[in-house]
Amino acid sequence: MPVLWLAGFFTVLVCLSITSITLWQLRETRSHELEIADTTVANLSRSMAQQADDTFDQADIPVAGIVERLSYDGFGAATSSRMHDYLRAIAAGVEQIQGLFIYDKDGNWAATSLSHTPPNANNADREYFQFHKAIDSNLPHIGQAIRSRTTNDWIIPISRRVNDSEGHFAGVVLATIELAYFDRFFDRFDIGKRGVITLTMADGTVLARRPTMENVRGASIADGELFRKYLKERYEGTATVESILDHEIRLYGYKRLDRYPLVVLAGLSEHEVLDEWRQYAWRSLAIIVCVVVANLLFGVLLFQQIRYGLNAESQLRIASHSLEKLALQDSLTGLANRRHFHEILGLEFSNGQPNLHPLSLIMIDIDFFKSYNDNYGHVAGDKCIVAVAECIRGNLNRTGDLAVRYGGEEMAVFLPYSEAPGAFLLAEKIRQAVLTRAIEHQGNPSGIVSISLGVYGCQAQECPTMETFVERADAVMYVAKHEGRNRTEIWQGTTTI
Repeated sequence: MPVLWLAGFFTVLVCLSITSITLWQLRETRSHELEIADTTVANLSRSMAQQADDTFDQADIPVAGIVERLSYDGFGAATSSRMHDYLRAIAAGVEQIQGLFIYDKDGNWAATSLSHTPPNANNADREYFQFHKAIDSNLPHIGQAIRSRTTNDWIIPISRRVNDSEGHFAGVVLATIELAYFDRFFDRFDIGKRGVITLTMADGTVLARRPTMENVRGASIADGELFRKYLKERYEGTATVESILDHEIRLYGYKRLDRYPLVVLAGLSEHEVLDEWRQYAWRSLAIIVCVVVANLLFGVLLFQQIRYGLNAESQLRIASHSLEKLALQDSLTGLANRRHFHEILGLEFSNGQPNLHPLSLIMIDIDFFKSYNDNYGHVAGDKCIVAVAECIRGNLNRTGDLAVRYGGEEMAVFLPYSEAPGAFLLAEKIRQAVLTRAIEHQGNPSGIVSISLGVYGCQAQECPTMETFVERADAVMYVAKHEGRNRTEIWQGTTTI
């Protein structure tokens, strides 16, 4: 009893240890994947923030220069042809600027970088104009994304107030930035199929987003967890939250710009980030289940071994030693060789005892193989045999099934615990797999390599001798060849169907 208890304790300990170590490893791997994603989105948000800062700086610098020039020369200089040429030259030199504009105190167009000025053009109703008219500030103002009245493109306005010599409101200088510029910039980043990049105002109003969504521009995401919680605590960081727009859970990197009231968000889908880990986890769990089951079965067998005593243990040791001396594998195909096949059959038909469970055998022969060797050579013939062996091996999914190279181009599949109908279905799968390979064979009427298969199966305690078992499968395979090849025949008494 102490030995039995020790064996049981050891088996359970091994299973628990393997399971615990694997689960711990999976948890650590998951954490590592999320850490990498956190670092990625943090770096991505910083990169985007720097690009956004530079983009608005490059647009604001000429705006500030124009304001200073008007303050020095007087607002009357805004309507001069030199100012028009100056605006056109600046706009042409900055990629993201769609246009530069100067409006007088009533919102009328005084000058523009565009080639023409629409008649009676007035922008007094625009939000940026109303802002500067009401607030005396020399700081740049970034407005919400709007459609340009001249080109109908989506733009982001960045503007500054112009005062006259007495400090009164004299007009507005405006630069418009194409949203398409940010779309092109966002497209450079690989964020997966469910990732997102967003540029918003500090109040959560969306300016640009990739991928785009219907009616997303101008929408507010201020009620989302990122703005309600994280951006109130820190202007830069990472967080895993659910999107308020599409309800996708993402790992976000966020950063508020240093010089402008803007926020950039870069999000990777948590599902996509963990997709590879999830596949790895399922594979690992499947392996662990197999290992644990194998260990438990081994524990049961260990109990039986102890009970059987030293005599049974000695016999198993002798049998194991004998099997190790056998060359069990065919060197060309990697299948079991004929010697191994007969050894396994010998175990099933040992000492003339009846079989204790159903047995089935599939014999396989490559059609017109001699013609194949004559046409393509023996090297190609070997490759053909290997290809057929791969088709056989690829359709075996039970550990007890044995694929054999029986000799030359003839192969076999031994199926313990399998009845004839199931073996027939497997044989058909193998035949179809060979046809799917579509290996050229001019000597075959079908033009490709095909195989003929014979299936023989018997119920428990009904199988004949080992020799008859093989002969019947071989005989029915030749029936398949005589019936036209590229077919599977199954033994039924003395006839086939």
